[in-house]
Amino acid sequence: MAKTPTKKNVTKESTAKKQRAGSKSDVVQKESGVAAPLTGSAAKKSSRAQKVAETAFPKPDSGQIDASVLDRLFEVVLSRRGTDPSTSHSARLLSRGTSKVAQKFGEEAVECLIEAVAGRTQELIGESADVLYHLIVLWVDAGVTPAEVWAELQRREGTSGIAEKASRPRQ
Repeated sequence: MAKTPTKKNVTKESTAKKQRAGSKSDVVQKESGVAAPLTGSAAKKSSRAQKVAETAFPKPDSGQIDASVLDRLFEVVLSRRGTDPSTSHSARLLSRGTSKVAQKFGEEAVECLIEAVAGRTQELIGESADVLYHLIVLWVDAGVTPAEVWAELQRREGTSGIAEKASRPRQ
């Protein structure tokens, strides 16, 4: 578990990030769909984002790791349900009930957020893996399958986040 950054450190880092981010004209204009020219740090960030996008979704036959690792992890966690809690962390979590599973997921999510705000990339990667694992434990506990989540993501694909949110029934 990582150390919690102090408010002073987080504020300093946030201010520095904002200063490096450039002006509002550097950001893609979502409303009009017309992109403003990127300069300085915004252009560097765009270049980095493009490189990340190119490597984040490898072709299935490339031999690289892909999202199917989550399906395999789900199968492992599912197979631990109802087994001896003394032999498996997943079995122990599941045996403690939904409240504890949800609490652990929340704790890991907060740790992930702390690392993101602090700008600690390697720690963020590790905490992100923890969040995904605990989310899968939560799915197993709730009887949700990855296929159901992937189908929902596919349904939303290509839809503006604003439009998708507006289409949800009000509660």
